[in-house]
Parts: sequence; structure tokens; C-alpha cells
Amino acid sequence: MATMTVSLPDPMKDWIEAQTRTGEYASSSDYVRDLVRRDREQKDRLGALRKLIDEAEASGVNLRTLDEIFAEARTAVRSRHC
Repeated sequence: MATMTVSLPDPMKDWIEAQTRTGEYASSSDYVRDLVRRDREQKDRLGALRKLIDEAEASGVNLRTLDEIFAEARTAVRSRHC
């Protein structure tokens, strides 16, 4: 595992140390690793959402009403849960 030295303002350092004192994290490194994992997951989800938006925009205009779209979505959800 690689080592990285990071400079933080005192309030950030105090915050990280407070998080480790709660017992949820074993160390400040553990806390920072968790933040990086969460950030990566969030960016992955955001990238997937952006891709869906791009695909939706590229697909053109939908002539169905909002009620028709929601009815179709409800039917699809029901069919998956049966």
C-alpha cells in the first residue's frame, strides 16, 4: 500500500480525528479511504446518469403523455415483482 502525505487546515484535521474517535473508523487513513471510495461511487453513478441523459436526448421526442409513461413504468415494476 502506498503512503501519501496530505496537508489539511486544522478544522479539517480535527474533524477527521473526531470521526475516528466515534469508533466507526479505525484510523484517519481508514476515514479518508472511505471518503475516496464514496467519491468514486458517486462519480460512477453520476457518469451513468449523464450517459442515460445523453441517450434520452439522442432518442428524440416522445409523443406519449406523462400519464402514459407513468402507467407503463408502473406496469413494468409490477411485472418484475410477480
